Amino acid sequence: MIPSILPTYSRAPLTFVKGEGSWLIEADGRRFLDLGAGIAVNALGHAAPELVEVLTKQAQDLWHVSNLYQIPAQKALADALVEATFADTCFFTNSGTEACELAIKMARKYWYEKGQPERTRILTFAGSFHGRSSAGIAAAGSEKMTKGFAPLLPGFTSLPFGDHEALAEAMKAPDIAGVLVEPVQGEGGIRPLPDACLKGLRDLCDQTGALMMLDEVQCGMGRTGRLFAHEWAGVTPDIMMVAKGIGGGFPLGALLATEAAASGMGAGTHGSTYGGNPLACAVGTKVMEIVAEPAFLAEVNRKAALLRQGLEGLVASHPTVFAGVRGAGLMLGLQCVVPNTEVVSAGYAAGVLTVGAADNVIRLLPSLNIPDEDIRTALDLLDKAATALSSASA
Repeated sequence: MIPSILPTYSRAPLTFVKGEGSWLIEADGRRFLDLGAGIAVNALGHAAPELVEVLTKQAQDLWHVSNLYQIPAQKALADALVEATFADTCFFTNSGTEACELAIKMARKYWYEKGQPERTRILTFAGSFHGRSSAGIAAAGSEKMTKGFAPLLPGFTSLPFGDHEALAEAMKAPDIAGVLVEPVQGEGGIRPLPDACLKGLRDLCDQTGALMMLDEVQCGMGRTGRLFAHEWAGVTPDIMMVAKGIGGGFPLGALLATEAAASGMGAGTHGSTYGGNPLACAVGTKVMEIVAEPAFLAEVNRKAALLRQGLEGLVASHPTVFAGVRGAGLMLGLQCVVPNTEVVSAGYAAGVLTVGAADNVIRLLPSLNIPDEDIRTALDLLDKAATALSSASA
């Protein structure tokens, strides 16, 4: 008999009832150090006082009016994002998946309005993840996500990850509308795209006119130590998807774009009932106020160095469990020797939460303001989990 909740997740036998900073409390009272942060969502930890305060205040005033009317909190967040980024304009969504849908529509509408409606194809890369909508799975193209869901939405070509020659050759085609890429692949196994590759992509887009489309849903909002990951390469995109950390745990996403890229999106071309509602935008504005501060980002980098140094020590101490560390900022991955599912499970037993990814990696995505003490505790708990796995296999 099918359960009342559609069984699309293989859920861990854990039921959390309360969160405090970097910690989650199970219904039975056990405490777990959360290195997943809701998959890079809880950027300021659980029940962050600043976010609780603004959400409570907004909830007492106004929840929802729809986008038929002006929404002051939405305007405030849009202004903050435009001021802090390459973008000239924003559209607010409830998720990264919805932002992806608009990114694809915007790229195709851009070329339609320029009198080149044949330019509809979007290049993507192996190992990518752009959500689970029809467009998102077609963009990623992996069998894991597409099997059983044919016919797939046409207009996407997946290229080998990091293969500049293949990209340059593919971009010679006359129907290319844009290139969609994650500066750091999350689901794909915490694989950063080298700065030189992002610069090369920007050059190719400039040469061909194709739109550079970045998916910073997981790697954005301070996760790599800059407000957005592409900033490390010194390039700017034409279109960018944002979500997860921008809401600090409240459902919120955004599509950011230059004026030129968004030029075809006039009244009636897109919409959202809940996107940019007062509650989400009040929280998002406070998150931006905190995370975009240079001093905060400097702390993210300092904490990231502390965590990475400890992880390198773990790899050296447990060569039969871990093979290496990868990633950037507080978006780190431990490549495993044993199945990563076993490492995640051993973490549960030790009291630490991690998230699996492709390429036999476990993701470490703690809150951006995780205290140093919790970083040290996290390393101790991961060491405990690895020791248990080593002993079991001895």
